[in-house]
Amino acid sequence: MTSQDTARPFTPAPRTTTGVDGLDAILGGGITPHRMYLVEGTPGTGKTTLALQFLLAGEQVGENGLYITLSETAPELRAVAETHGWSLDDLDLFELVPEAGLDPEREQTLLHPSDVELGETVRGVMERVEALKPRRVVLDSLSELRLLAQNPLRYRRQILALKHFFANKACTVLVLDDRTSEPGDLQLHSIAHGVISLDQSATGFGAERRRLRIVKMRGVQYSGGYHDMSIITGGLCVYPRLIAAEHPGGAPSEVLATTVTGLDALLGGGLVPGTTTLLSGPAGVGKTTTAVRCMLSALQKGQNAAFFLFDERLPTLLLRSAALGMDLAPFVQNGQLNIRQIDPAELSPGEFAVAVRTAVERDRAKVVVVDSLNAYLQAMPEDRHLTLQMHELLSYLGQQDVLTIMILGQHGLVGDIRSDVDLSYLADTVLLLRFFEASGEVRKAISVIKTRTTDHERTIREFRVDSGGLTVGGPLRDFQGILSGAPIYHGDATLLESRAEAASHALGQSADGVRDG
Repeated sequence: MTSQDTARPFTPAPRTTTGVDGLDAILGGGITPHRMYLVEGTPGTGKTTLALQFLLAGEQVGENGLYITLSETAPELRAVAETHGWSLDDLDLFELVPEAGLDPEREQTLLHPSDVELGETVRGVMERVEALKPRRVVLDSLSELRLLAQNPLRYRRQILALKHFFANKACTVLVLDDRTSEPGDLQLHSIAHGVISLDQSATGFGAERRRLRIVKMRGVQYSGGYHDMSIITGGLCVYPRLIAAEHPGGAPSEVLATTVTGLDALLGGGLVPGTTTLLSGPAGVGKTTTAVRCMLSALQKGQNAAFFLFDERLPTLLLRSAALGMDLAPFVQNGQLNIRQIDPAELSPGEFAVAVRTAVERDRAKVVVVDSLNAYLQAMPEDRHLTLQMHELLSYLGQQDVLTIMILGQHGLVGDIRSDVDLSYLADTVLLLRFFEASGEVRKAISVIKTRTTDHERTIREFRVDSGGLTVGGPLRDFQGILSGAPIYHGDATLLESRAEAASHALGQSADGVRDG
């Protein structure tokens, strides 16, 4: 017999929910029941909120819960729950330090290790568990037990005793710790079956950033690294780090024509689903209008789209688009278009990635527009790996056959124009929009710098934005130096006229004909 013949098939251990969907997703379904887990983090990171969600989730599946508190009172816990709209009436809240125990006339108090032995505290925990027989237990917090122990050896032995006791009682236990131990003290890490670390940090501007990391989890294949999270009304929200390889792609669809003849000619037929298009240029040159025109073509064909608006106000976008003959309101009303206005100072990269995934997987968006990358990237300068996260996000969108349109603003109007960040290498198609001066007027030019999917034009074309929408003219072959902003003209090419100029010119010709007659 070979080793393969005697090998037993692997059977995954059953899982139990933590009460936080994002955390369960990171853990591949939840935690192994009847084990003890450590949740560590400084005050304010969300340990108590996570613990309450854990117990309430057990209540929903018929597992009674017990919250043993050595630091907070039951009224304080109920007040926390009320802020989230929760009721703790069906949970057992046990204050191991009763109010009577804090009477100064009594010589004993659990908060002074010189008066009370650690063993009495541990026995109090065990007696409560024996009486209530809970399936889920939270012990908050270990810092008080550490103070009572007075030395590391005694502390470790008592924690081990609790671990074995809970294991024999078929309890799933969360123990909370506020990291008041000596730096480098990993005794609890070695004892616990799993360790969940919560972290928060202040930024230069905006809300604090909260993150979660699985330090260890025996017998569970989890998603490593840091995952963004937030505390909102309703509990803890964890945003799993996006891994594009875990989301295989679908079948590619047909090329999306923009319905603007000159632009489609530049692009070699249109935009290809599953690719990323970057619109780059100075402020006011027409990047957002071009993106809206491309997205509108998809909406008119019955596809869904998502627009993430960082810079402009939503009412301004809708009014301006309608004034340019591209009314988006009907598509917003029928649910085809979801426009989300975002405050980048309040958004973490992980939350943005989850919002994009929701738009694609739940709302079936086939076009995603990000306007603009500047606000998103510059609002979080302390996140050094934002470019890597953006790469992962674009890879995911490409595998889902989604057309992604990104807008990147540049500094300057003509001449030397610069960007704070160069993301052109991430894009499959790059459109460059520029101002240039000709005949005493400021005009606009558009060109395709690269595409990875089609045979695009190498020409530079003039384009115009007015009440009729977006119009792209023919190649500007009689100019040199257009991209520098100060072209040199030689030839007799005719530039685009505005619709008002064309109407006035036609009216003048008609009047001349009447006079001649």
